[in-house]
Amino acid sequence: MTTAERLAAGAGPAAAIARRLVIFVASGFVASVVVFAFMAVLPGDPAQVALGVNATPELVEQTRQQFGLDRPLVTQYLDWMGGLLTGDFGTSYVTKEPIGPQLVDRLGVTLWLVGAGMLVAVLIAVPLGIVAAVRHRKPSGVGVSAAAQVGVAVPAFLAAIILVQVFSVQLGWLPSGGWTPPAYDLGAWLRGLILPAVSLGLVQGAVLTRYVRSAVLDVQREDFLRTARAKGLRPYPALVRHGLRNAAVPVVTVLGVQLATLLVGAVVIERVFVLPGLGSMLLDSVAARDLLAVQSIVLVLVVGVLLVNFLVDVLYTVLDPRLRRS
Repeated sequence: MTTAERLAAGAGPAAAIARRLVIFVASGFVASVVVFAFMAVLPGDPAQVALGVNATPELVEQTRQQFGLDRPLVTQYLDWMGGLLTGDFGTSYVTKEPIGPQLVDRLGVTLWLVGAGMLVAVLIAVPLGIVAAVRHRKPSGVGVSAAAQVGVAVPAFLAAIILVQVFSVQLGWLPSGGWTPPAYDLGAWLRGLILPAVSLGLVQGAVLTRYVRSAVLDVQREDFLRTARAKGLRPYPALVRHGLRNAAVPVVTVLGVQLATLLVGAVVIERVFVLPGLGSMLLDSVAARDLLAVQSIVLVLVVGVLLVNFLVDVLYTVLDPRLRRS
């Protein structure tokens, strides 16, 4: 290989990641415009909502000026984006408190919940999916596939209610709701996180199990795995040593989609378990018609989904040598 070829091979992954980074930034910009425009066309006056129905027109107009709602929409958008880029999410129309600190605190709760839920899903899906694939013609494999199909049909909130009824009400092992920061009491935080994480991860684990099964079945039909088994390796060692890396590429795609689904599904789970997360803050802001808070929360969720997709694209480059060569 010549020097030019080596440089091109080394620049390949970096160039691919740079292109995906540009797409991520552009998508975030478009998302911010769409979110702002959607909130701008919603009926109702935030100043009127903040003051109540008995406020005088003069006071409403004064409040609109205070909120900056009397300025052109382009100016409002640029001020909002400029604040976001510097970490200033503005002041709530309803509570008159800065949105940024509240959003950061709530986001921490949601990230813990989503991360734990994804961990539960992976711990369930990877071993069960492999068993369902390797033993797909045996009763154990068929049973795992059937259980996964049933799990797909169960809503996360129903799983949460059942778990609360069993482990909180009947057995009394775990709390039915509430949140304790890990810095205050690590044990109480862990006990309070178990049921929400399992509720969120069970359904996603069932979905992921089926994808893992399909990916492993495809890999088992490849020539390199049949060769490894012909050389004397048993099915599971051959799959672990030579097959899982190839099976991981399509599964990573599903993981990215599921992580975005978990971000949205956390809204319901936070309500069931009374967790002070981003989903609860969003629902409270919608109920209070605090449009600036809703606007900021929605954008954070959208950027979170875009970030997940960007990281998935980067993982493709790491896992699949063909992408690095291209």
